[in-house]
Amino acid sequence: MNQDTDVVAHPYFFCGIGGSGMLPLAQIVKGMGGEVAGSDRSFDQGRTPEKFAALERQGFRLFPQDGSGITSAEQILVASAAIEDTVPEVARARELGCQRLTRAELLARLFNAAPRSLAVGGTSGKSTTTAMLGWIMESAGKSPTIMNGAVMKNFVTEDRPFASAVVGDGGCFVSEVDESDGSIALYRPTVALLLNVSLDHKSMDELRDLFGDFLERAERGVVNADDVEAFRLVARAKEPVTFGITNTCAALGVVEGSVADGPTRQAAMVVDRRDGSEHALTLAMPGGHNLSNALAAVAAANAAGVPVADAVAALGSFKGLARRFDVLGTSASGVTVIDDFGHNPEKARATLKTLKAHPGRVIAFFQPHGYGPLRQMGHELAETFAQELGPDDLTLLCDPVYFGGTVDRSVGSERIVDMIHAAGGKALHINTREGCGDFIVENARAGDRVVVMGARDDTLTEFAASLLQRL
Repeated sequence: MNQDTDVVAHPYFFCGIGGSGMLPLAQIVKGMGGEVAGSDRSFDQGRTPEKFAALERQGFRLFPQDGSGITSAEQILVASAAIEDTVPEVARARELGCQRLTRAELLARLFNAAPRSLAVGGTSGKSTTTAMLGWIMESAGKSPTIMNGAVMKNFVTEDRPFASAVVGDGGCFVSEVDESDGSIALYRPTVALLLNVSLDHKSMDELRDLFGDFLERAERGVVNADDVEAFRLVARAKEPVTFGITNTCAALGVVEGSVADGPTRQAAMVVDRRDGSEHALTLAMPGGHNLSNALAAVAAANAAGVPVADAVAALGSFKGLARRFDVLGTSASGVTVIDDFGHNPEKARATLKTLKAHPGRVIAFFQPHGYGPLRQMGHELAETFAQELGPDDLTLLCDPVYFGGTVDRSVGSERIVDMIHAAGGKALHINTREGCGDFIVENARAGDRVVVMGARDDTLTEFAASLLQRL
């Protein structure tokens, strides 16, 4: 792959190589011929050993997070902008004079070097839509490089169980792009896809500016006509393609009354209003948000030259993602366990709506992904759980994820539980995840759906699998 030989001419060292953003990027750099090593606190702590064993089998050199892996000024250190200067790798790289890049800076260099680039932006649905779009481009013979934050089941092999990235032939690059740190400003896509604009890590005014600029920089913009905030920005897109389920002005939509949504899959008739053609879509994922994501992927692929009929057909064999409404199974006692990445209000709402569209009690276990995010969006999260779940359902929270550092830990999960109660919902705080697990095993009954929700912690999937086993 000769996409940008200059970029991979240096050896790279990834600090936090096992992270959901770092791992796929490290795989892409290595797949392009770069020399890659890394360290990770989880590796040192013995967490998710199978992931690090898979990385070592693929030829990644792993080091303890003590600075010992940084040995040459030639190395480029890839580290989160938020990482503290006291981390040994950062201190050692500074001593040696190594260049330091954030994940987004390196990704943007690779992405912008591709002849055809498709960027997926928005505050929720990015990973699923990126995987759908990547699968469409793969099925259309475009051999895309795909950068995702989640494991894409279509690309998983025995050698690559953690397929959150795919390395293609260099002609096409598909990636989700992040607005939470402002790094979306670094990308210059051929096609910019905007899914939605809602409160997450930044104020609405900041988000409008970031996403508007994102559309403006692209050769073509694809915009969700159902999302009021996104649709307001359509005037900033060149040659826009719009999609939507409810907004009948959208270029791509669904035939009214054609949607058949089941507990684990759905079907609909996609209509291209530009020529009146209709195309039968089947999707192995439930929920209106996933139908919207599918339309988004079809529209973006079409903006990149793939016929609508081919794009819709490709989604019939799309297998979904790990941790995105991932139904792990139903126990002998009749309890279904679902593993899900829902961690902000909009993602959590989409998951809960999908669950409540079908009968059965819901026990929603939620592990907040940090003390900072809990302060930022705690009120909206509490409202989401209170509004979407019924009187028989229960929200269960353990303490937030904490992997060390100097973050203020004075406000925790008990505050969210109080706010859920105040909003009319049912919730319970049990400090430890293990304690929550014990409670679920003791109280779940036939017909219940248990959903495990949260981000930034790979062991949540193990926790969900252990619940299914114990039930």
